[in-house]
Amino acid sequence: MSTVKIVTDSSTTIEPQLVEELGITVVPLSVMIDGVLYSDSNLKEGEFLNLMRNSKNLPKTSQPPVGLFAETFSDLAKDGSQIIAIVLSHALSGTVEAARQGGVLSGVDVTVVDSTFTDQAAKFQVVEAARLAKEGASKEEILAAIERVRTKTELYIGVSTLENLVKGGRIGRVTGLISSLLNIRVIMEMKNHQLEPVVKGRGAKTFKKWLDEFINKIADKKIAEIGISYAGGPEFANEMKEKFEASKKKQLLIAATALAAGFVVIVLGSSLLSGDAQREKAKSDRNFPSGENYQYGRQNHDY
Repeated sequence: MSTVKIVTDSSTTIEPQLVEELGITVVPLSVMIDGVLYSDSNLKEGEFLNLMRNSKNLPKTSQPPVGLFAETFSDLAKDGSQIIAIVLSHALSGTVEAARQGGVLSGVDVTVVDSTFTDQAAKFQVVEAARLAKEGASKEEILAAIERVRTKTELYIGVSTLENLVKGGRIGRVTGLISSLLNIRVIMEMKNHQLEPVVKGRGAKTFKKWLDEFINKIADKKIAEIGISYAGGPEFANEMKEKFEASKKKQLLIAATALAAGFVVIVLGSSLLSGDAQREKAKSDRNFPSGENYQYGRQNHDY
């Protein structure tokens, strides 16, 4: 049976040590700032935010070139391995199509999966796939697990400034000016490739009030992992982590990601069990039946 190798793009936030441990290949996106092209893999934490604040024009992100995907896939398949590439939602980037075209050009066995998410919501799928691949699972088994994880994951995004939405033409300048003057904060959920507003209000208290209400709603739920990503200062991310820990939701990860100014991402997922239980589950039950280990997701949207 052929081995399976896992590929993702750099919008997926994964700890470097986990990337190395599980043999995950990360293909970098790029960003254009005032005519200069930067590779995501070369930008340090906070560097993108500083460049963006000082830029004359709104930075533009770009998916990896088709040729880079083709080269990456060809190199990985030299030993006869099959490849599964899990990338960010097509609603956010053309990366899915670039990966598919790269797969065709490479002439090797590549399956491209649209995660329907980004950041740590995509990470849950990537890590589960990589762990199963490392244990020798087949491509079909891994793809089934990815689908299971995806349906058990939720992604919430908090935006503290609408400046870049105005620059990008997502909202009108008048609306943006009024929102800025009123100190508007917005929390959105990414669902079915769409960002849907959940809460909006004035000031930082909007985030804190929503977080308190959210923690109360999930108090009795079994959650395998919560990921928190932030851009800028980590203060509120750490405050969130402490509150989740106090509520006994212990499986937490805080990771820095250069997404946008004033950007906080909360990811809920039941993709992973913990420790030895996770590994035993993966070995003994490749089909991942529904049950108490998979309490969360858009399937049973009950909070």
